[in-house]
Amino acid sequence: MGNTPLLQIRNLCTSFRIQEHYHAAVDDVTLTINENEVVAIVGESGCGKSALALSVMGLHPKERTKIDGKIDFNGIDLLSLNDQKLNKIRGKDIGMIFQDPLSALNPLMRVGKQIEESMSYHLKLSPSQKKKRTLDLLKQVGIPVPERTYMQFPHELSGGMRQRIVIAIAIACEPSLIIADEPTTALDVTIQAQIMDLLKDLQKQLKTGIVLITHDLGVVSEMADRVAVMYAGEIVEMADVYTIFHNPLHPYTRSLLNSIPSSKSDADRLHVIEGIVPPLTKLPRTGCRFKSRIPWINQNEHEENPVLQEIEPNHYVRCSCYKNFHFPDQKVGEQNYDIS
Repeated sequence: MGNTPLLQIRNLCTSFRIQEHYHAAVDDVTLTINENEVVAIVGESGCGKSALALSVMGLHPKERTKIDGKIDFNGIDLLSLNDQKLNKIRGKDIGMIFQDPLSALNPLMRVGKQIEESMSYHLKLSPSQKKKRTLDLLKQVGIPVPERTYMQFPHELSGGMRQRIVIAIAIACEPSLIIADEPTTALDVTIQAQIMDLLKDLQKQLKTGIVLITHDLGVVSEMADRVAVMYAGEIVEMADVYTIFHNPLHPYTRSLLNSIPSSKSDADRLHVIEGIVPPLTKLPRTGCRFKSRIPWINQNEHEENPVLQEIEPNHYVRCSCYKNFHFPDQKVGEQNYDIS
């Protein structure tokens, strides 16, 4: 893991227009990804993870999106670039693995040509060089018969094979940063493990920084160097992966971990987090956004304007409610998670 900043996100707010008003789905997020580092962004559906990724890539529809703050990539503020300049970076320096490989691929185009497309735009290669590189990429992502797959259409491939094609497209120009948005969501458990192993191997080979967006904490424990936990558009806790799993502090982080089946727990039922992430139009913009889902905690325990605070070196937590948080059937300070 390197210490050279690759991507620096500062006070990012991404707001979407709903009827006549803008509502922030990503709210004042600050995050740094270093070279050769995997940073996982975790949280429930609707917490702002994918909105954050698409903000970095500049893929939100401009007519109904407002983005404030700074996204600095290798010294360039991405938010200041027009589409033409962004296109020189997207696909070449920053690759993206999309959530649904079937919708990310062109159904009318052979997969070999789709992998070559970004090379045609960014690299000066002859047709024969592009084809050779594409076949090498197909081998690299674990496709058993590259020559045959090169000529196939997406619908002829399994979900795991399509995801490998999407990864091949993302790494075709050897980017220094890859954003992986739920890269294993639609895959069965065996294929998930293969895809995550593939990403780990590629990261070691290419020394690429990876932003891993997921709600799968098992994947996080295997892959990540650092973890940012998002809730309702905000980062509520951030630390290295060991600290997040062994000393989680924010009530939301603890609730997520307590929802995982444990081999050591005596409980007959899994912990269920009360309620849901509020819709954008009803999101509380002051106070602790998680307090309505932990109603047994006294209202006085929450801050009026909670901010991320470094409570120990490189461990950041939002809102002081973590100090006296406990689950309804536990005493203050008691924990019962297990990541084995």
